[in-house]
Amino acid sequence: MTTTGRAVDALAEPVERVGRGWTSALSLANGAIWVGWYGPLQILLASQAGDFAPGSGMSKETMLAWVTGAGALVSLVANPLFGALSDRTTARRGRRTPWIVAGAAGGALSLLLLAGAGGVWTMAAGWCLVQLTLNAAFAAVTAAVPDRVPRLQRGSVGGWLGAAQILGVVGGTGLATAAGGIGAGYAACAVCTLAGVVPYVWRYQDLRLPATESPRWSWPGFLRGFWLSPRRHPDLGWAWLTRFLMNLSNALVLLYLLYYLRDRLHHDDPGQGVLVLTAVNGLTLLATVVVGGVWSDRTGRRKPFVIWSGVLMAVATALLACWQTWPGAIVAAAVLGVGFGVFTSVDFALMTDVLPKALDRGKDLGVINVANALPQVAAPALAAPIVTYLGGYRTLYLVSAVIGLAGALLVRRIRGVE
Repeated sequence: MTTTGRAVDALAEPVERVGRGWTSALSLANGAIWVGWYGPLQILLASQAGDFAPGSGMSKETMLAWVTGAGALVSLVANPLFGALSDRTTARRGRRTPWIVAGAAGGALSLLLLAGAGGVWTMAAGWCLVQLTLNAAFAAVTAAVPDRVPRLQRGSVGGWLGAAQILGVVGGTGLATAAGGIGAGYAACAVCTLAGVVPYVWRYQDLRLPATESPRWSWPGFLRGFWLSPRRHPDLGWAWLTRFLMNLSNALVLLYLLYYLRDRLHHDDPGQGVLVLTAVNGLTLLATVVVGGVWSDRTGRRKPFVIWSGVLMAVATALLACWQTWPGAIVAAAVLGVGFGVFTSVDFALMTDVLPKALDRGKDLGVINVANALPQVAAPALAAPIVTYLGGYRTLYLVSAVIGLAGALLVRRIRGVE
């Protein structure tokens, strides 16, 4: 293929449908990255905080909130930064592949370093490194979709990526639980994260960007590009706010789940309880995530799916506040999975539909993905005082339900998408 042809392939709106093999390999890579995130987030970081908190002057809840908040701050910067760098990459292996490889390898190494943490400072530093490196891989994986997938296939591809995401969450939680210790849990997650990206980078050639098509470098221009004006791009602004609120609601549910089972429901084995709830949530999510995306593609509509999925998620979160029993937690996890499954696939397709420019897909998706990371900063700051001083877990989950419902309703403000 000529250089001109490659430029057209890299920057033009894709029209040729991708095959099942490409979708499967990219989904596997995406799931592997989520293993690297959620093994620590669901089990390992909470266990380390429980070990390090005595004598530190901090409660385990505060320590966990501080560490996860620091990592989320790194994620806020890393995702759009690496997305923008991948947009400008002119390597022979393409724009995205080098960052997928480097990010996954760096993430695996960072997880191994985190396993050896001896206190809160090294724990925080290790988690920040995990966030930095895995966000490089994640930014490149998500940017590959608008690079290669036509608009009317993005709901179904987003569904498969969402299915891989929840399998990564379940798999990471399972590995962290089954490994038999903190160090072994981190090692298992590291191996899975690195191995999962190999099929995609080995089998599929990425689209190359010729050096002549890469924007001329300047620091002022590079930094200015990260501001996407809501006034100039209102649909993108409303879509971003919708994603932020929905993810903030979900983050408030997940952050203290281990402690909720231990301290409020008095579960005999809270770690095992988290795994069971994650599995129930994953099963119902898997039952709807692909179906929701395919259905959205066939109807050509996005917003009704986001609205009704948000309503279901709010109902599920309210159940955790009003029905504080183990059966209530299982029902809530199941209903939450149904809603979040539809939201995951359709919202991803909606986001790719409102991107302003092909040349900046990675950077723009990185800015959008800030709406995934910022809730990880906001959730600890909001959750810790609510649980400690403002009514405990009942108030926390009621606040979460209201936030999620508000996010679902705001999607109606997007005008350029059905």
